[in-house]
Amino acid sequence: MRKKGQLEMELSARITQWEKEYLGRGSLTCKADLLRDLAIVTLQGVLTPAEYDLATKSSGREQLKKYRNNLVESGRSQLETIVEQVLGRSIISLHTDISTKTGERLIVFRLDAPWDQTD
Repeated sequence: MRKKGQLEMELSARITQWEKEYLGRGSLTCKADLLRDLAIVTLQGVLTPAEYDLATKSSGREQLKKYRNNLVESGRSQLETIVEQVLGRSIISLHTDISTKTGERLIVFRLDAPWDQTD
């Protein structure tokens, strides 16, 4: 069995690759943390300069959050495959949000069992 740090590093790398291939642009940094039955992924620097400008207005923030969250949801099946391949676990639920102030995105994957549970 691979160590926690190895799994976190592989999950981070695979999600960064997914961003580049599916969304056309990767984050500046990506860090995955495994905790019980959760995989928490923090992505820094996901917004473009134009999106930061759009986020200065309330209506722009709402549109931006909705659009970016819809993009992630549209690639959900690919993200599920990545998590299953790396961790050997199915996803029960996926939660995501983006800060229009800092450009940080959080993705939380709820797994079907603790990441380190052996069946």
